Amino acid sequence: MGLTSFFKNVFGTAKNSTSDLAVQAENTIEKAIENAASYIEKMEALAEEAVENVKDVAEPILETAADFAQQAKETFSEYAEKTVNSISDAVDSIKEKTAELTSDPEERIVTENVVDTSEKAIIDAD
Repeated sequence: MGLTSFFKNVFGTAKNSTSDLAVQAENTIEKAIENAASYIEKMEALAEEAVENVKDVAEPILETAADFAQQAKETFSEYAEKTVNSISDAVDSIKEKTAELTSDPEERIVTENVVDTSEKAIIDAD
């Protein structure tokens, strides 16, 4: 019987040790979860603070960009109008000059090729 009681003691002790380790592991996991939750809350607070800081910094930049865009739009509108007027004037001028060249054929300048026939042609007697 000594052998049977030995195995009961060994396995009984192992069973008790395993139970104790399981309880300790469970307590450790609960503490880790609690610690992680506090760190998560801190990270959320830091993230919210960072977003607010970015908003504060970006707001004046966005306002400046909007002002710049408005000025660019006004300047572009001014030059666009001048450009349209210049192009319109150039088109009108081209139309007038084209009309002058095509409408009065008698007034166009005609060039003629003149050949002097008073000299005799030199013929090569080869």
